[in-house]
Amino acid sequence: MRLKTSLAAAGLTAALILTGCAAGGGDNDSDASGSGAVLTIAKPDGAITTESHNPYLADSSASKYGYGKVIFESLALVNPTGDLGTTPWLAETVEWNDDYTQLTVTPRSGVKWSDGEEFTADDIVFTFTQYLSGKLTDTGALGVTDVTADGDTVTITFDESKFTAQGRVLHTPIVPEHIWKDIADPNTDPLTDEGKAVGTGPYVLSNWSTESVSLTANPDYWGGELAVPQLNYVSYGDNAALTTALATGDADWAQAFIPQIQESYLDADPDNVFLVSPTPGAGTLFMNLQRKPFNDPALREALAWTIDREAYVDIAREGASEVIWNKTGLSSVLESEIIDEFKDDNYSVDVDKAKEVLEDAGYTWNSGALTDPDGEAVEFSISVPAGWSDWNTEQALISEELDKALGIKVNVDQPDWGGWDAARQEGDFDAIIHWLEDTGNAYGLYTSTMDPKWIVDDKASFNFGRFDDPQVTEALNTYANASSDEERAGASAVLQKAFVENIPAIPLGAHPLLGEFNTRNYVGWPSEDDQYAAGDPTQPGIVQILTKLKPAE
Repeated sequence: MRLKTSLAAAGLTAALILTGCAAGGGDNDSDASGSGAVLTIAKPDGAITTESHNPYLADSSASKYGYGKVIFESLALVNPTGDLGTTPWLAETVEWNDDYTQLTVTPRSGVKWSDGEEFTADDIVFTFTQYLSGKLTDTGALGVTDVTADGDTVTITFDESKFTAQGRVLHTPIVPEHIWKDIADPNTDPLTDEGKAVGTGPYVLSNWSTESVSLTANPDYWGGELAVPQLNYVSYGDNAALTTALATGDADWAQAFIPQIQESYLDADPDNVFLVSPTPGAGTLFMNLQRKPFNDPALREALAWTIDREAYVDIAREGASEVIWNKTGLSSVLESEIIDEFKDDNYSVDVDKAKEVLEDAGYTWNSGALTDPDGEAVEFSISVPAGWSDWNTEQALISEELDKALGIKVNVDQPDWGGWDAARQEGDFDAIIHWLEDTGNAYGLYTSTMDPKWIVDDKASFNFGRFDDPQVTEALNTYANASSDEERAGASAVLQKAFVENIPAIPLGAHPLLGEFNTRNYVGWPSEDDQYAAGDPTQPGIVQILTKLKPAE
């Protein structure tokens, strides 16, 4: 990846103190037979004290460490980057009906559970029937209404279109009926009893402790022989400790935003790699459209011509992002969705253009300070929680850019999480930097910034600016529920035009998935040129990566 010097971080030094407990990794670790090096996957979340292998629980150790994804597999893998394509996995075939309310799959033949039992269509039916019966809480809002099997074909029906939620459906962990049928409460069972943590995945649980979790290669894995004989999952006390472990080789693979990554990690070993995988999401400036100064679209447009997205990527994100200049707000992975009218219609840093927009709208300058048509100086605050270092840096950058270019006073507000969360929900802010809803397509940006469905009891979970236009709402519903590509494309055109005309938010840079790994012992990793999966080991695509890794020569 391309990295530029971080101006904001210049002169700073990182205090890298190891506070966790390493378990394997590096050049010299190998399994008992000596056939390959152990791969250590690390996180910076501190000790995980409660053992639970339940893949459905967000707070289980399997979910927090991430090792659940190499035990329990899903029907297919939806690539969050690259071509955004779908790769059938436990299903040999995956087919949606025209309006994405029904999914038909054929289970892969020759697959066995790690206890030797055959994997069949009945396991798929059982997994989704748990939601239908209410035995398993539908935390992902799948809305299953029917599950049927006809021979080896399974059909799952939903209460509404799942076009914008394909990943949530296809990434549902499939569990063995012969074990889970006897589990009284799948919402709480930790699967710590002997013989319960059984999956179809490439690795099986070997040892669990609060310091590390070890898994060994499944000798009967349907995907073939695995180059990596053992995985060790460890958790360090913080990012600094994690960075030290990665730099010294005590850890091999992680996902983290590491300040000064060139000096602290990449320069430590030529085999160290940092992969940035752009996604349809974006770090986005949300503006409160209900009050001054952002109730004026001219002011919003002027900001869009002034804020330097390159600085966001190169300084605030230290290269760990990708600029978004297109006026539709769509990132490079969604270029195919941009309509012809806007293909080459981009913003740039153009202060003269920004001033022209403001002057045409009646703004003036008084002693260098921008003054609105009512004669009031333009001033606002940008709020981001304290400690979110990249976005805290972007606050300072925007404040400096707008003051220098347009004479706007921008106050930097860094409350604690609780205060920030309450303000964003209640609309008690001027501007915030925030992420987008993840849908894998253009819908994510437009529902996040223009959809009134997110406002419930006057509290917002997205659309923080509280944009509301009936025509746009109709187009959002059409996009999500369309029964043809042509119908969806028509709705997308309406949404893109509305976003360009109204500028309800300003995407700054693609919100990427990050991966730090090394090529000392294994090759076959995803790369900038081949983003077949993200390099983030906490994503479902980890199983695909592990099947592609080969010993380094």
